[in-house]
Amino acid sequence: MVTPGQRRILVTGAGGVLGLRLCSRLLETGASVRGLVLPSDPQRARLQQLGAEPWEGDLCVPASLRGICDDIDTVYHLAAIIISHDRSAFRRINREGTSHMVAAAGAAGVRHFIYVSSASVTYPRRTPYAQSKLEAEQLVASGAGFEHTIVRPTLVYDRHGGQELLMFLDYLRKFPVVPFIGAGTALKRPVWAEDIVDGLVRLAGNRVAFGKTYNFSGGEAIKMLDFARLLLRHHAADRPFVHLPVALCRAAARLLEVVMDDPPLTSSAIAGVINDADLDPAEAMRDLGYRPIGVHAGFERCFPTAARIPEAARQPWTDPK
Repeated sequence: MVTPGQRRILVTGAGGVLGLRLCSRLLETGASVRGLVLPSDPQRARLQQLGAEPWEGDLCVPASLRGICDDIDTVYHLAAIIISHDRSAFRRINREGTSHMVAAAGAAGVRHFIYVSSASVTYPRRTPYAQSKLEAEQLVASGAGFEHTIVRPTLVYDRHGGQELLMFLDYLRKFPVVPFIGAGTALKRPVWAEDIVDGLVRLAGNRVAFGKTYNFSGGEAIKMLDFARLLLRHHAADRPFVHLPVALCRAAARLLEVVMDDPPLTSSAIAGVINDADLDPAEAMRDLGYRPIGVHAGFERCFPTAARIPEAARQPWTDPK
């Protein structure tokens, strides 16, 4: 039951780790929350337990979104595909799916549309994922009838990993000697998931954020090689590294992507290792009170005992979604 004056919020991607946490935090502020999940998503029940209203739909099926923004004043659009060997999926879900949400929000009179993009849109050579996110940003910014805010998270981590971090960790732990792409000098600002959620909550109805693009990055820059070593150390899995030339890795990825449906090395993975994602969060800190912690402090919170557990005794790392 929505009460007069109560903020009415829609969260897409509500079944994901970030989406569920965001819904929970928004409900704690007293907002009424509707969460978009895919049909038969097992997290539907979890949303109901939190007190949110689940909405089953598919970004690629506009008919399933009919009415989703009715009585909604703020949309958080988190739903996206990050990793896929089907390159067309990025455009279909991230670009076209966002187009469908923008249309639904505009038609329903939504006041504020908040889009969660990616630091990868700043790469000089964009991957299909990054290109789809950049085009989605442009759709949101040109949407009619609502104010917008775009946020660009960097590499996300928490105690459940984060999809990209989990894949990177699995790769690092696979080999007794880690074949590492390039010199590892790219600068990253890994960001704790809780800091992103806190920043997102601060956006709802915040007029200073209208029309802005914010970097939701971590409080500390770190070289990719040092990040890899830190990640292994916190999972009791130190390894030596051997550095591979980037040109050789790119050539191997092109060949593997032609001959394999699920190649172990891709151009997108290479881009994630060699490109800087050292985005400055200063504007978000000034405008929103965003206060991200550094990755060393964040890893101590997320993986405080990992380095003291013998590797042979550790269970495989899985996302509890």
